[in-house]
Amino acid sequence: MGVLSSAALLFPLLSAAPQAGAEVPEAGALQEQFARAATRHGVPESVLLAVSYLQSRWDAHGGAPSVTGGYGPMHLTDAATALAGSAPHHSEEAEDARGDSSRAVRSRAVRSGAGTPVPAAASLPARLRTLERASALSGIPAEELRTGTAANIEGGAALLAAAQREAGLPASTDPGDWYGAVARYSGADDSATASTYANDVFGVIRAGESRRTDSGQVVTLPAAPSVEPATEQVAALGLRRPAGGPVECPRSVACEWIPAPYEEFGDGDYGNHDKANRPDSQSIDYIVIHDTEATWDVTLKLVQDPTYVSWQYSLRSSDGHVAQHLRLKDVGWHAGNWFVNAKSVGLEHEGFLTAPDSWYTEAMYRTSARLVRYLAARYGIPLDRQHILGHDNVPGTVTSSIKGMHTDPGPYWDWAHYFRLLGRPITPSAGPRAGVVTIRPEYGANRPVYTGCVTAGEACAPHGSGAVRLHTAPSADAPLVKDIGLRPGGQDSTTGVNDTGARASTGQSFAVAERRGDWTAVWYLGQMAWFHNPVKAPTAVNARGLVLTPREGLASVPVYGRAYPEAAAYPAGVPVQAVSPLPYRLLAGQRYVVGGRTPGEYFFAPVFDSSGHKVVRGQEEYYQIQFGHRVAFVKAADVRVSPS
Repeated sequence: MGVLSSAALLFPLLSAAPQAGAEVPEAGALQEQFARAATRHGVPESVLLAVSYLQSRWDAHGGAPSVTGGYGPMHLTDAATALAGSAPHHSEEAEDARGDSSRAVRSRAVRSGAGTPVPAAASLPARLRTLERASALSGIPAEELRTGTAANIEGGAALLAAAQREAGLPASTDPGDWYGAVARYSGADDSATASTYANDVFGVIRAGESRRTDSGQVVTLPAAPSVEPATEQVAALGLRRPAGGPVECPRSVACEWIPAPYEEFGDGDYGNHDKANRPDSQSIDYIVIHDTEATWDVTLKLVQDPTYVSWQYSLRSSDGHVAQHLRLKDVGWHAGNWFVNAKSVGLEHEGFLTAPDSWYTEAMYRTSARLVRYLAARYGIPLDRQHILGHDNVPGTVTSSIKGMHTDPGPYWDWAHYFRLLGRPITPSAGPRAGVVTIRPEYGANRPVYTGCVTAGEACAPHGSGAVRLHTAPSADAPLVKDIGLRPGGQDSTTGVNDTGARASTGQSFAVAERRGDWTAVWYLGQMAWFHNPVKAPTAVNARGLVLTPREGLASVPVYGRAYPEAAAYPAGVPVQAVSPLPYRLLAGQRYVVGGRTPGEYFFAPVFDSSGHKVVRGQEEYYQIQFGHRVAFVKAADVRVSPS
């Protein structure tokens, strides 16, 4: 979502550039650094490797800090970094997270809690200050822990060894005897989250992992399926139990209830969500992935503000801890599109979009994936990119709202890895002459230049990305395709990190318009759009799917940002909602991949008293399509559908 406005952003948009003097290890060195640190501190090597994998997937990020001020493969956190000031990734002055014109726009820039004092570093939780403690334990200067991978791993090993001593446990060579120390390393303040984190670490130990890191190092942790973790050790850590309440989470996720308020203010205003009875009243068809553009504490403060907006779940970066704020039957105000809000669940991930090295931890990716699998199974939501949407894939409701739509989680979210964790890896399903392609570049090797991470126009640091650029011709020198919704004057799209006008993201499927050498053209926003897709290093896989095109006799058909019913469907007392097309057209001869069919539907809920809320359904049906970077809708009566 990006929960903060420029006035309210209290915490960092951290620098994308690597720190000066950041160490880049020689080939093969990283594996040896783990082995040496493990031996020196008496920590089983598998435990050290698995903890680092959960923290960073063994990446060093060039010495740059993470979203919580964490550095290096062990994600050692520095409160001073976490308090560094910066600017938000975009303005939200005109943003309407509810996305419904039936009541006044809730301006989050006005109701954002601006002026909240910035806390002192010493008052931050211990999970944001592990670098300081690692320095004291290891004797290694803080700057060296930030920029040197060997030093960083030494610091993490020292923390694990200290956690084992503090638990009154011997430095055993059996990895299973380190369960309590691993739980403590998570920084979690409750037993359920600490246990979930430790279970994930030991899951990695038992299954094994091998990966090429961001520095080009191949690191391997051999599988050890016979390891039995001493799970009873968590009881001795003295951690609190999570807050009770009506949580709706899988058992494999540590989840607590921190409710968002449903409160009336007077003058017809209320917040910060709507009561409903889903899925009995209306289906839940989407899960929307957001990032918060805020720290955990600020995120929780905002969602508990009745004058702000709401979402169903927040996920913490450091350990994957989950807080649920709304019952799943109720409707949150998070996506900026009322049709999507009424039919979705919103997940906010602690993070910052525009800093490439403000990375998301493996712990958060894994917890998020488990939560999404649970929700998808509960509501029959397909695990694909037509239904698991980024906030940046949600369309504007009408032409005037297109520019204000959000761009998180952005081009650095690793959708390919996320879908592997969901158990739905993005793989080819058709041969080389397929009529559909699904975007899937190799994340680490795919490094398109983005600008505006820190300063407008300035190049972001090189970083892996799950997105590809779309050009007007099969050449990297050709202009980027235009988005007339974002730029009605017809200007070209840009390389800005928040410019979605010429971007296709991992998992999105498009109909092929043409293939020419190492380039593939797809239909995109009513035009032919080319992306580099070489045979030896493909950025897309061939796929099957249903596609649609205007029915015979129509030169073009309108495209919509929401699937509202026809006027005749509205009962007395419910104002008819305009079926307003977006400024785009789907032209004859063009084809777009179908994401599903849905009836026209509108949830009427403009007042606090939910007894008058109604779900209006019409006879008009729509198809959802992948039209650009965002999804869109077309009327079923306007198009014909066929296999690709």
